[in-house]
Amino acid sequence: MDNPKRDDRKVVFKEKMDWLHDNLQYMGSLVEESIARSIEALKKQNLELAQSVIDSDDRIDQMEQQIEEKCLEVIATQQPMAKDLRRVATLFKIINDLERMADYAVSISKITLRIGNQPLIKPLVDIPRMAQLSQRMVKQALDSYVREDVALAQAVGMDDNEVDNLFGQIFRELLTIMMENPKTITQATHLLFVGRWLERISDHATNIAEEVFFLVTGEKKNLNE
Repeated sequence: MDNPKRDDRKVVFKEKMDWLHDNLQYMGSLVEESIARSIEALKKQNLELAQSVIDSDDRIDQMEQQIEEKCLEVIATQQPMAKDLRRVATLFKIINDLERMADYAVSISKITLRIGNQPLIKPLVDIPRMAQLSQRMVKQALDSYVREDVALAQAVGMDDNEVDNLFGQIFRELLTIMMENPKTITQATHLLFVGRWLERISDHATNIAEEVFFLVTGEKKNLNE
C-alpha cells in the first residue's frame, strides 16, 4: 500500500533540490562571468571593468550563503538518507569551490588595477585561452553534478591537463622575458600570478568533478592524471 506522506516528502524534496540546482547554476554563471570579465579587463586594461568585478563579488557571496541555508533547511526538514544526503553534502562543497573561484577572479582584477595603464609587456594570448578553458570547466562540472554525468565529469579532468600545460608555457615565456629585461620583472610577476590563479580555478572545477564522480560511483578518483 502506498504511503501518501512518503510520496509528499519526495515531491517536496524534489522541489527543494530543483531550487538548489537552479540557483547553483545561476551562481556558477556569475562565477563564469566574473572570470571572463576579469580577463577582459586585463586584456583591454579597463580599470572600470576590473573594479566592477571586485564590486560584484558580494553578490556571489550572498548566493553562497542563500544556497548553504537552503541545504541546511533540506537536511533539517526532509532528513534525506543515503544518496540524497550525499547529493546535498556535495552541494555544500561545490558552492565553496565556486566562491573560491570568484575570489581568484577578484584577485586578477586587482592585478589589473595595479598594472594600470602601463603598456603590457606582451600580447595576452595563452592567458585568455586558460580563462576560456576554466569557464568551460566550471560549466561542465556543474552540469555533471545536476545530471549526475560521470563522462562529463571526466572531461573536466582532461581540460585541467590542458590548463596546466598552458600555464607551464606562460611560465617559461615570462621567465625568458624577465631574464632578457629586468625592467619587466614586476609586471611579469603579476601576469604569472594571473596564470596561477586561473590554474587554481581549473583545480576547483576539477574538485567539483571529482565529487560528482564519487557521488555517482561511490569511488574516489583523481581526474587530473
